[in-house]
Amino acid sequence: MQQQSNTEQMNTLSGCINKLVSDGYTENFKVDEKGLATTENDKHYKPEQVHIKNFFRFEGASDPADSAILYAIELDDGTKGTLTDAYGTYDDEDVGKFIKQVEDIEKKATKKDG
Repeated sequence: MQQQSNTEQMNTLSGCINKLVSDGYTENFKVDEKGLATTENDKHYKPEQVHIKNFFRFEGASDPADSAILYAIELDDGTKGTLTDAYGTYDDEDVGKFIKQVEDIEKKATKKDG
């Protein structure tokens, strides 16, 4: 069996998730009214505890509306995992708001440190 290169693995959502899991991003996250939550034990995190390490966008081959965004996230307590959302028309408003809060906090921290 031929092993895929990292670039080939990162071309699909499932390949990207598999690569991130092998890199230690094993937790699956969701966003609800309390913040970012683990799907396994329903532990919640506030935006200031969340760090987006990377993100990947995917477009459907036949339908541009069939798009997704995958976030690689690390938390203050060392927990690493992924959060997936639709991208564009079908995105989850709660996920978008939460990610914006995280990005705003990270921008402020970068300005303060820089």
